[in-house]
Amino acid sequence: MKQTEEQAIPKVLPGAIAFIRPRTSEGGEMTLYETDYEHWLSEQITNLQHQKWDSLDIPHLIEELEALNRSNKRELYSYTVLLLAHLLKWQYQPSMRSGSWEASIDNSRKRIGRVFKDQPSLKNYLKESVQETYAEAKEWAHKETKLNINLFPQNCPYSVQEILSLEFLPD
Repeated sequence: MKQTEEQAIPKVLPGAIAFIRPRTSEGGEMTLYETDYEHWLSEQITNLQHQKWDSLDIPHLIEELEALNRSNKRELYSYTVLLLAHLLKWQYQPSMRSGSWEASIDNSRKRIGRVFKDQPSLKNYLKESVQETYAEAKEWAHKETKLNINLFPQNCPYSVQEILSLEFLPD
């Protein structure tokens, strides 16, 4: 099902601003993927369930799967930076410890656990990225605490097991 760009874009209310302009295929006609993502996705699922291989939109499926994987990695990366920053703050500012910090540490660990439940192979990505996430966490902790950044160890002082342990809090 193809539509022209004019057919696909609804009329905008007076004073409203359209922020996203859909991409068009080479012929100027917009594909279902570009005009109605939910419908496109439903069709792709149905095609897969009924093994209609010739009806699959392979280029866009690949694009979506790659984007999903990048998104999962970004989510894990983000939670790990947050977790490490709070572990550093917990360790290096004991007088400032609060239930909020502890809750943030716990929440980050649980969210990381959910990511691993959905995609266990990302445990390898955590191991590979721990130094990079630690560098960002160290910078974040430095900015929030105003402590000299050189006070924090050069390399991550926590093992992956400690980072993920619901019981671990550094002294």
